[in-house]
This record gives sequence, C-alpha cells and structure tokens, in this order.
Amino acid sequence: MTKIIAGITIPDSKLAREVDELVRDTESELLYHHSNRVFLFGALAGQRRGLKVDQELLYVGAMFHDMGLQAPYASTSERFEVDGANAAASFLRAHHINERDVEDVWDAIALHTTPGIPQHKRPVVALVTAGVEMDVLGLEYDSFTAAQRHEVCAHHPRGHDFKNGIIDAFAAGTIKRPETTFGNVKADVLALRDPTYHRINFCDVILHSKWPE
Repeated sequence: MTKIIAGITIPDSKLAREVDELVRDTESELLYHHSNRVFLFGALAGQRRGLKVDQELLYVGAMFHDMGLQAPYASTSERFEVDGANAAASFLRAHHINERDVEDVWDAIALHTTPGIPQHKRPVVALVTAGVEMDVLGLEYDSFTAAQRHEVCAHHPRGHDFKNGIIDAFAAGTIKRPETTFGNVKADVLALRDPTYHRINFCDVILHSKWPE
C-alpha cells in the first residue's frame, strides 16, 4: 500500500523495503526515526527548490546516512560518514544499481556533515544534507510549513529530548576513533561529551610537521 506523509510518497519497491528492514534492525529507535525524517525533509526541500531527484536513491541515502555510527558498520579508523557511505554502496551494488547512482549515494552520505559543499552537488547529495540540516540543526525551519513539520514528526517522532539524544548517538559512534573528528563537526561533539578528548589543531599540524620550513 502506498504511504504518503506530508505529500511525499514513501518508496515502496523491494529495495526500499529491504532498506527499511535493515535500518530498523540495525539502528536505535532514535536514529531510525531521524533517518526517515531526513528523507521526508530532504524530499520536501527538493519540491520547494524545484529539483528533480530519484526518490528511491534519496531514500537510501537518508536511511543509511548514520549507519556508520552502529555495529557492524562502524570501523575503527574511518569517519562514520565514510562507513555509512561504504555500507550503502555495498548494498546498492548487491542490488545491481548502476555505478553513477551508487556514487551519488556515497557522496550524499560521506558529505552530509561537510557544510558548504553538498548544495553544489547533484540533487541526491544536496537533499540528504538538506534533510539532515533541517532535522538536526533546524536550518530553514520556517521554510517548512507547520503542517509539514507536524505530519512528519507524527509519523516519525523526535521523542523526548532529541537534541541531547542525537549528540549522545554521535558521541557513542565516534568516541573510540577520536582521530576521525579532525577537521569536521564531530570534534565539537567529543569536546562536549568526552572530558579526555583533545582537539587536533590544524595550524599545529602544519607548524609541527617534519618539514624544516
């Protein structure tokens, strides 16, 4: 049965159903509902911007975007965004999706915490980040109607204290690989949540490199 939320049709292909089942079985309730909201807010942003986007690829990108925070996808050495991107790419290749589409989804996930770049990329990339920025940061909050926000959250609730909950999820997913936060926003997460964390300074890396001058 076709499901429509806030005017957005939820992909219902065999691939999309498998994605939903995998993410529901892997992620916490908080991350599962967050990922669904990212899809919906991303799709709504696409409508507003007049972008033509493959809704199924957008769905995959949104649903997988935080999988790198979770076992068994979290590595010990890569950024969680890269782990999630790799997981999505492996899933799509197993379903014989063409490589250009796989690359779009990979970029969408890998870049979703790198401000200033995704909006200049192809629609799948731009809109995964748009959905993340709306749901986590509240960017362009007032560009969505109150009715849209209410309907999205009625189907996929934020729950109690989502703000601290999502920070805790980021911290849990990165605290064992603090070096991967260098140069990205997760350094702020560990600075807040881990009293033993020491932020790497870009200028210090330059000044203390082995180059003599």
